[in-house]
Amino acid sequence: MRKVTYSLPEDLLDGVRSVVQEGAAPSYSAFVQWALEDGVTRAREALLAEAFFQASQDQEFLEDVDRALRDFGNPDDGEDRNR
Repeated sequence: MRKVTYSLPEDLLDGVRSVVQEGAAPSYSAFVQWALEDGVTRAREALLAEAFFQASQDQEFLEDVDRALRDFGNPDDGEDRNR
């Protein structure tokens, strides 16, 4: 683990102190680590959702997916391809 320094608004620090004192986390560092992990996960999910949305608007991509499903069959159609 590595120590880092960030500047944060005083009211945010007060909020962290408050929730840690109320037992939300065993320490300030643990709470900040949890909050950052949660923030990174949410940011990645938002980026992925945006990429999926953009793909859903891309006619060429949709046609390619449609061709692939026709060529290889739709795995959701229940047909057993192992026979």
